[in-house]
Amino acid sequence: MAKNSTRLKVKATKHSYVIGESPGSVTISRDALKPKIEIYSYNETEIIDNQGTDISVILDQMKACTDHTHWILIKGLGDQNLIEQIGSKLEINRLVLEDIVHTQQRPKFDQYEGYVFLTSRLLHYHRQEAIEDYQLSVLVKENIIISFQETHEEYFEGVKKRLAGGKGFIRTGGTGYLAYALTDTVIDRYFDLLNKVSDSLELLEDRLYDNPDRSVMYESQQIKRSMIVLRRAVWPERDKINDMIRTDNPFINQNDKLYLRDAYDHCIQVIDLIESNKEITSSIVDMYLSLISNRMNEIMKVLTIISSIFIPLTFIAGIYGMNFARVDPVTNRVLPDNLPELYKPHGYIYALAVMLLIALLQFVFFWRKGWFRKF
Repeated sequence: MAKNSTRLKVKATKHSYVIGESPGSVTISRDALKPKIEIYSYNETEIIDNQGTDISVILDQMKACTDHTHWILIKGLGDQNLIEQIGSKLEINRLVLEDIVHTQQRPKFDQYEGYVFLTSRLLHYHRQEAIEDYQLSVLVKENIIISFQETHEEYFEGVKKRLAGGKGFIRTGGTGYLAYALTDTVIDRYFDLLNKVSDSLELLEDRLYDNPDRSVMYESQQIKRSMIVLRRAVWPERDKINDMIRTDNPFINQNDKLYLRDAYDHCIQVIDLIESNKEITSSIVDMYLSLISNRMNEIMKVLTIISSIFIPLTFIAGIYGMNFARVDPVTNRVLPDNLPELYKPHGYIYALAVMLLIALLQFVFFWRKGWFRKF
């Protein structure tokens, strides 16, 4: 017997907005986490990392490592002062700061004087069987790249290991290549999520054939909803990567575009998998409804056979239950056409025998018609 499938639920963060506030307002959500800062300064020969909670750790390390590329990873957006200080020190447009803290942006690629701005949707599979949808924002400058994420979760462990190992282009490729590495990691997480969804769909199909119940339909609808959320993230992500490939911005060089084309192909694969899973969830629901309909048809077939057998028997019992007297009890006069067989000896036995014979004949007739083959 197949075990229960994973119930995938979408857990999206909701943020309130102040209606009519001025453009560029940096309004922090009340439930935003306090930021943790990690900074990785690297060049071809070494990597230096540091951690802290305020902008001083960033400024100190950038002064100490002038010939390094700096990746600043900010986990948590619950400090308005920190966000505004970063915007002031690095000369970031306040509209960009607003997009960073208002974490309902669709994936996009915006170009500004001296830097580019990217957003992606981080879909995190939580251990409580829920898909959590968060925003990743990335600022790319000449030798500085800053990534902002809503939670303290570790999403880029693989990128950090590659930086520590120093293999490939990650230390020498510049900030544009690191932006590609972060984007590629986001897409790889989509593949991981889709693998879990595929496993859940296989288990649902096993349950559907073994013992279908309403939970199969409900869980299929939950998975379909998760596919809709994933589709909302991947389609604009594909467009964002396409914009990065076509740009003439100096922060995205030809070598970066070569790898971005590979990420673009991965996006297409993810979209194909999403559409396939959506079709599977729809087919599971349709199959469940068909099985329930077939089961109902079989039940109705049984009830029809039982009714067909008992209708003539009920007819006979109804006729002899009318109790029209053969003899008038007052005058003792014989009344014509009033069931003379009611007074036959052993009439009760004869009536039961006739009923049984009729039932047997009907049973044989239905058997030859093949009505009992599917029971």
